[in-house]
Amino acid sequence: MEQQQNIPLWKLFLAFFKCGAVTFGGGYAKQPILDREIVDKRGWITKEEVMDYYAVAQALPGIISINVASFIGHKLRKIPGAIMGVLGVISPCIIVITAIAMLFSNFQDNEYVVHALQGINIAVAALIINTIITMWKKGVKEIPQFLIFLVVFCLSLFIGGQRMPIYCVIGSLIFALVYKRIERRVRSK
Repeated sequence: MEQQQNIPLWKLFLAFFKCGAVTFGGGYAKQPILDREIVDKRGWITKEEVMDYYAVAQALPGIISINVASFIGHKLRKIPGAIMGVLGVISPCIIVITAIAMLFSNFQDNEYVVHALQGINIAVAALIINTIITMWKKGVKEIPQFLIFLVVFCLSLFIGGQRMPIYCVIGSLIFALVYKRIERRVRSK
């Protein structure tokens, strides 16, 4: 495990560049690759820290993978690390989008391109399911956590709407804070 302050900025950039280059589908699809690159391969942070960063990142405005990259980069090398993490994760997207924009009009009706994009959609779905399973295993350990999940799932499924995620995050936070306060009072008696 490298010392956190001795991690070269270029290594930080390359690690996040690799995560950005090999995944499609947003922050949740990147999570398994991020675990492998940052946690398993380099040992820069723990899986629990990654889960915490994802939890905070999804509650903040902005793109989840950029938020997570900035949190991890900041933990490892403060502001320069946050900048390198963000630049690393967005650079592949910028390169790919620029190339696609230049070429897409020539290929948008090509049967092979259409099938390739459909295949990518399936791969992204598999990566997101992997992330859900990982988050479930690490995050849902007690009955109150399961109840939060169940309520949020049902609300999202049956009510939905653009503002529903905001209400679910705020409601879950309030429930968790109230539950922990009650739990502390019960334990102290």
